[in-house]
Amino acid sequence: MPTDGNLKVMSKHIAIIGGTSGIGRATVAQLQADGHTVHAACRTPEKLADLEIVAQPFDAAAPGPLTWPERLDGFVYFPGSISLKPFHRLTPEDFQRDLQVNLFGAIAALQSALPALKASGNASVVLFSTVAVAQGMPMHASIAAAKGAVEALAKSLAAEWAPAIRVNVIAPSLTDTPLAGALLNSDLKKEAAAKRHPLQQVGRSEDLATLVAHLLSGHSRFMTGQVLHVDGGLSSVRTF
Repeated sequence: MPTDGNLKVMSKHIAIIGGTSGIGRATVAQLQADGHTVHAACRTPEKLADLEIVAQPFDAAAPGPLTWPERLDGFVYFPGSISLKPFHRLTPEDFQRDLQVNLFGAIAALQSALPALKASGNASVVLFSTVAVAQGMPMHASIAAAKGAVEALAKSLAAEWAPAIRVNVIAPSLTDTPLAGALLNSDLKKEAAAKRHPLQQVGRSEDLATLVAHLLSGHSRFMTGQVLHVDGGLSSVRTF
């Protein structure tokens, strides 16, 4: 029987919003390998068919009703966006779009899952931010504003839902996923991106999936309201 912290546990029921590619898909595979039951909601459910998961449709841009089991032990929200424009070219629609996908979509999904999370009595929520919130970056005004709101939401919910539900945030730097494909679509771009990080590399989906699994487990039972900067040292380290 698997262990969670120092306790033997049964399979957990985890809600995954998104999960069809990149970090999300790697997380689904990790959770399945750990023996947990994944309940997915995503824009293209058919993309999870090979993982033998029956997913319900969910579009962060226009959230509809969701159905969950009576108990959820974990919840992870993956939908995101990368909108890189100079501030003077950003429109109100750009800001609204990033807020909708990153913040309002998460709010809708969390509200739908809340009764099932409360029923667990010991649930964990994981949201995603970006290094651009802690480390000011040009061209990131819209997405940083949206993800900054996600961090604020997470801390507020961590306080409101304690002690029954923990809420934490992962704030990665550039990760090699389909979402970031345009930024890493050549060896030259990958090399340049790696050199901007003290660890001289960009993130991998598997690295983030392992951290998500940790935050959903009892190994992180004393953590809530935290923003974990998984960014190759970009937000906190300077090398000379």
